Amino acid sequence: MLHPRHVRDLLVDPQLHPRGQPHLSAASGLARVKGLMYVIADDEHHLGVFDPTGTADAPVALARLFEGDLPQDKGQRKAAKPDLESLAALPPLPGCPFGALLALGSGSLSTRKVGVLAALDVHGALSGRVAQVDLSPLYAPLRLKLGNLNIEGVFLASGELRLLQRGSKADARNACISYDWNLIVPWLVGQKPVPPPAKAIQIMELGDIDGVPLSLTDGAAVAGGGWVFSAVAENSRNSVQDGPCVGSAVGVVGVDGAVRQLHRLEGSPKVEGIAVQEEGNDVVLTLVTDADDPAKASQVLEVRIALA
Repeated sequence: MLHPRHVRDLLVDPQLHPRGQPHLSAASGLARVKGLMYVIADDEHHLGVFDPTGTADAPVALARLFEGDLPQDKGQRKAAKPDLESLAALPPLPGCPFGALLALGSGSLSTRKVGVLAALDVHGALSGRVAQVDLSPLYAPLRLKLGNLNIEGVFLASGELRLLQRGSKADARNACISYDWNLIVPWLVGQKPVPPPAKAIQIMELGDIDGVPLSLTDGAAVAGGGWVFSAVAENSRNSVQDGPCVGSAVGVVGVDGAVRQLHRLEGSPKVEGIAVQEEGNDVVLTLVTDADDPAKASQVLEVRIALA
């Protein structure tokens, strides 16, 4: 069992937060670009940006992705939110010469089928150019094969854009869905109306904790073609309702798609975002949490594991 180190809470200036919160409370995706960390929260219209080398009490900056503000009421906000659950840093592509961030809605409801492509500048900062992506043509074939969608991870590895489907107690199937990067780029940037079919869909079984299945919440590539992931055992009946987190884990997948390592996390934090830094034969995993409570700040945690 690994003991996560608490790095910081995701604090924000309440005067700049649309609902006056002093923190982000539902962090769900994480990406590292040069000297910056970007975090997506599934109940916000903004992207969070912070310097990982800064002080722990430094506020997270907010960058708007959607116009308007979500309702104050938690239930109304849950019904209206785009549910951005995954975030990835992309290399240069048409219209984004210095790369971009890609955020994806989960697809679990009809209101959650929108993505965002946010261009970066030469320094890895947001350039201000933001484009929305209709995910309906991408998600429709996946729904036919996987049933209720809940896309919670996205990353680029080995020339493929990979999406992670999160299972639930009702349907414990996790999946890694791969697309040829060169084929999906024209659709992402609006040059083609229809995305390519998935190159592969790999069903993954991660076991369970106290009878609750472990389900993928995010992933990130490592050198050599493998990847790391975060997973939680959330006692929820489906992909929309929240439930208590009875356990959490991080793991390593080999280039062949087999799970090579699976480590429980002490304290069972509900980890929903992951970023990776490689240091020799070790990887340092930066994690963000979602406590399913607007009154509680999302946390940044850190663990180290050996790849060998």
